[in-house]
Amino acid sequence: MNHTVYLYVFDTMADWEVGYVTAELNSGRYYKKGVPASKIVTVGIDKTPITTKGGLKIVPDMELAECNMINADALILPGGDTWTEIIHESILTKVEQCLAEGILVAAICGATIALAQKGWLDSRPHTSNDLEFLKMICPTYAGEEYYKKEPAVTDGKLITASGIAPLEFSMHVLRALDVFSSKTVDAWYNLYRTREPEHFYELMNSIQ
Repeated sequence: MNHTVYLYVFDTMADWEVGYVTAELNSGRYYKKGVPASKIVTVGIDKTPITTKGGLKIVPDMELAECNMINADALILPGGDTWTEIIHESILTKVEQCLAEGILVAAICGATIALAQKGWLDSRPHTSNDLEFLKMICPTYAGEEYYKKEPAVTDGKLITASGIAPLEFSMHVLRALDVFSSKTVDAWYNLYRTREPEHFYELMNSIQ
């Protein structure tokens, strides 16, 4: 592992959808012993500051032209209002490279629409915000038989998730990167899912 995770950033990106996972990857607070925290590198179309859906301004660390996916453990694609527009063609080229080279791609909410438009969901298990919504937005989509009515789905090196499932999305990413022990992932997810204190102690015990 290179301990580098690329986060694609753009105007209108849904910042809350990646909050759990970026915090855990960047802090490494519950990582397996001896595994260093991941470095989150924000990647934009260029280095022009972007404004998230929540009004946060982010200056991309890197522009797509200088981004080498071979150096990454994963590429995270947040949702946003513009995924049906051609402005994202450059990042989708990087996605295609990642899928071909076995680099984890994690897409949530609107980002799954872009994958569907490219035909990348036509023959592999996946999810999105809703099947009928996906069919309506993407007339060429032909992956209905592979659609799973689940919060998040992992198929090899591709993770897809509904925009209302940022917690499940994060759990799938953490499992796929194998930076938490299985007990830690379970306790972490159950703590945030149920808010029951017993899972906090399970989480603490899992990292001893």
